[in-house]
Amino acid sequence: QVQLVESGGGLVQAGGSLRLSCAASGPIISINAAGWYRQGLGKQRELVAHIGKGGTTNYTDSVKGRFTISQESANNTVYLQMNSLKAEDTAVYYCNADVNAVGWYSGRWPDVWGEGTQVTVSS
Repeated sequence: QVQLVESGGGLVQAGGSLRLSCAASGPIISINAAGWYRQGLGKQRELVAHIGKGGTTNYTDSVKGRFTISQESANNTVYLQMNSLKAEDTAVYYCNADVNAVGWYSGRWPDVWGEGTQVTVSS
């Protein structure tokens, strides 16, 4: 089935770094655009970073200069490098992508979500 699998979350001290990965699995052959979202406890889900076709990137103000989104087309994976982490970055991080698939699921799937990965930053 068409799905995204996140990994790389964990517990880190403030000031530390983590790299999240979002791997497109199954029949997905390419990613048109992708974003990383996060949802803290009791908070709404927010868009953290986005990468569009051609590699254009956008970030929410609170992570600019600290987070970097990138995409590796060869293995259909999107990354989020997070540096200088703060306690307020603690959240479940979700990957969302607009993808193309083949076979039984052939076609464009514009809104695919992963199940999320927990990031906890201790102060």
